[in-house]
Amino acid sequence: MDMVMKLGSTSSVVIFTKSSCCISHSIETLIRSFGANPTVSELDRHPNGKQIEKALIEPGCKPSVPAIFIGNEFIGGSNEIMSLNVRSKLKQLLIRANAIWV
Repeated sequence: MDMVMKLGSTSSVVIFTKSSCCISHSIETLIRSFGANPTVSELDRHPNGKQIEKALIEPGCKPSVPAIFIGNEFIGGSNEIMSLNVRSKLKQLLIRANAIWV
C-alpha cells in the first residue's frame, strides 16, 4: 500500500483505472467537468499494475478500479465519488485539495 499512497500523492487528484473500464472514464469525465486535471494511472498499462491493484484491494476497494485519491487522501471508488457529487461535496473537496480554483 505504500507504493499506492506514494503514487496517490503525486497530484491533487489521482485516478487508478484500467483502459477498458467505462466507469473509470465516467468518473474521470466528472472530475474534469469541475476543471480539475487528474493524473490517471492505467493499471493494465503500468509496469507495476498488478501489484498496485492488489494493494488497492487490501483496504477494501472492490472492485479495484476506479480508485480515487483527492488531496493525498484515498477517497474510494465510483460509489464514493458519485455520493459526494450528489451531496454537492465533491466540488468543495476538489477546492480544498487545490485541484480547482473558484
